[in-house]
Amino acid sequence: MTQPFSYAGSPARIIFAEGARSQVGQWIEKAGCRRALVLSTPQQRADAEALAREIGKLACGVFSGATMHTPVDVTEAAVKVAAETLADCVVSLGGGSTTGLGKAIAYRTDLLQIVVPTTYAGSEVTPILGQTEAGRKTTIRDAKILPEVVIYDPALTLGLPVAMSITSGLNAMAHAMEGLYAQDRNPISTLMALEGLRALARSLPEIVNAPRDVKARSDALYGAWLCGTVLGTVGMALHHKICHTLGGSFDTPHAETHAVMLPHTVAFNATAAAAELAPAAEIFGGSIGGGLWDFAKAIGAPLSLKEFGLSEADLDRAASISVENPYWNPRPIDKTSIRSLLQDAFEGRRPTD
Repeated sequence: MTQPFSYAGSPARIIFAEGARSQVGQWIEKAGCRRALVLSTPQQRADAEALAREIGKLACGVFSGATMHTPVDVTEAAVKVAAETLADCVVSLGGGSTTGLGKAIAYRTDLLQIVVPTTYAGSEVTPILGQTEAGRKTTIRDAKILPEVVIYDPALTLGLPVAMSITSGLNAMAHAMEGLYAQDRNPISTLMALEGLRALARSLPEIVNAPRDVKARSDALYGAWLCGTVLGTVGMALHHKICHTLGGSFDTPHAETHAVMLPHTVAFNATAAAAELAPAAEIFGGSIGGGLWDFAKAIGAPLSLKEFGLSEADLDRAASISVENPYWNPRPIDKTSIRSLLQDAFEGRRPTD
């Protein structure tokens, strides 16, 4: 018998096709906008300027200050530029950092967002904003945060370095994994989560072997869209709380932190959510924590928090922050158990379910 559930589908418009980048101008006009501020990180400024040239008179400027964890001071600077250029929408070209900036601007101004992802972050299809101020990362969920249009062009991911592809893909997988045991999960989110996990599990090894394989890149982008959509429709749990703590308070790299922590957090919840995680465990050889760790190791993902320059003293503080205002989790948490989990991740030990 199907359990009672509630489901609300995402209202975002999704365009998925090789070459879809050429449609950015069309979608600006379809949205009724005329002055788009193009956003990027400093590293992708040249790409943002090229996109601004392509959309011509519809572009009112470029802001290339996006950075990890969406610092509030960067957002305030971008909002000022949007006001000065009379922007009526933003076009976010890049990964999670740029998408996060676009969301932060929209949350403050309600400007329409068009996102053109170049990684597998998945945040472009969630109404969730994570932003950092005074050394703490907090999250906000609001309808204004969800981008209105997302244009997926697999060709834009062909140049994504293999290492970044791996960590970005594992970051996307984390969204789906937590969706499987979320308190407000539903049959549709579970179907999407499992399909997304399968797509990434088969495509990431192919990308390692053939980085410019368009089919593999397309499959990974499809998986990332599914995994991100899951995160946008259900709540987050322990994994995201720990990653937000490490990123916001210790400035660890976003996708890499998710990649290291994922096997450990799902192993922590494996007994409490055994039935919910069983289909995912099958994808990774029957053991969810150990299987994910083996998968990550096989494709060359980082396995240890020690690689990010953390100290054991940092782990004590991280454990304390992680249990403050905790997200709902299927297994009860306490500082001692989280400290032990962080130690395993710090050492890069293979978890056991």
